[in-house]
Amino acid sequence: MINLDEKILKLANEAENQVKDEFEKIDKIAFQNSQKVLNAFQKNKVAEVHFQETTGYGYGDIGRDTIEAIYATIFHAEDSLVRGQFISGSHALTVTLFGLLRPGDTMMSITGKPYDTLDSVIGFNNNPSSLKSYGVEYEQVDLKQDELDVEMIQKKLREKKIKLIEIQRSRGYSTRESISIEKVESIIKKIREVDPHVIVMIDNCYCEFVGEKEPIEVGADIAVGSLIKNLGGGIAPNGAYVVGRKDLIALVAERLTVPGQGKEVGPSLGMNRKILQGLFEAPSVVKASLKTAILASQMLENLGYKVRPRAHEPRVDIVQTIEFGNAKDLIRFCQGIQMGSPVDSQSVPEPWEMPGYDDKVIMADGSFVAGSSIELSCDAPIREPYMAYLQGGLTYEYGKLGVLKAIQNLQA
Repeated sequence: MINLDEKILKLANEAENQVKDEFEKIDKIAFQNSQKVLNAFQKNKVAEVHFQETTGYGYGDIGRDTIEAIYATIFHAEDSLVRGQFISGSHALTVTLFGLLRPGDTMMSITGKPYDTLDSVIGFNNNPSSLKSYGVEYEQVDLKQDELDVEMIQKKLREKKIKLIEIQRSRGYSTRESISIEKVESIIKKIREVDPHVIVMIDNCYCEFVGEKEPIEVGADIAVGSLIKNLGGGIAPNGAYVVGRKDLIALVAERLTVPGQGKEVGPSLGMNRKILQGLFEAPSVVKASLKTAILASQMLENLGYKVRPRAHEPRVDIVQTIEFGNAKDLIRFCQGIQMGSPVDSQSVPEPWEMPGYDDKVIMADGSFVAGSSIELSCDAPIREPYMAYLQGGLTYEYGKLGVLKAIQNLQA
């Protein structure tokens, strides 16, 4: 049960008064993104017929095709691939990399090491199914004091032919800052000065609708994200999207399905309505997630914890980090988030050997869609500096309740 102490409620009221201006900024961005989505629905003439399901091969699925036209419209892209056959954002990233890279090609990450679930994809651990095992080489440029290292990026581009540059906007399980759309635009211009043809690919997970622009609008060739994060609105049960240049989307589609068939196959299996409704509600849900994160940031900083971003700092994604400095407090906070969840609130999460990660991970996830990061959740690798990654909140009210329960459990 959510029984909150008066002390916790007072702390919350104080924090909300401190962040009123930030909440107003978020409201304005959500309104602009809502207008963008509504215009895309109307431009592509969404109708009830688009909710119908297809099975088997999925030939002629007009709902699926309309969804992909809407995504292309919203992202200002030539084409898109939006499918429930993608099981996660990591799967979509994997399919995209395998679709665009060939033996002898080189990919380069310019935001340091990518998210942990790509270790086996790239081949850091010599997985026999990795890009490395197929003869794809890997280069990396680390951030320099949390900034993109322009000089080193251009140097490597001059020294060696790079087929694809990967930019991960959100921080993943690192301690670095997330990459703003302004920084993405700036670095793409610097990249084009040296090589106008290299493919610039953006891992856009957690970042959609946080700001007014998306990566394709600032010069990226292709962008990838998950439907159980921002754009699924807490309604899409799984899936992911890829948006960008038409020729690149065709290659990715042929890797997801079958060469020669590409986007023409892939049944919707009754997901079209959920994908469309989730996208329609996404601006409001992202707004709620951001407000939840800002409240948590202000409250926990008031209590003496190190938080990133701070409450009044610009937001790039829906992720809020809290540094606890020890495993005990980290675990108690995550367990408190679970206590404040609508599903499995009686469960007590413990650190475990999660597939795809090198360290034990604790994950609080009492969500309607398993693993949904747009619903209130909190996870962390059990390693120094013992940092929790909080994200989500389908409504601000539910997000606030979960955060307050977690802080109360932390202080118990």
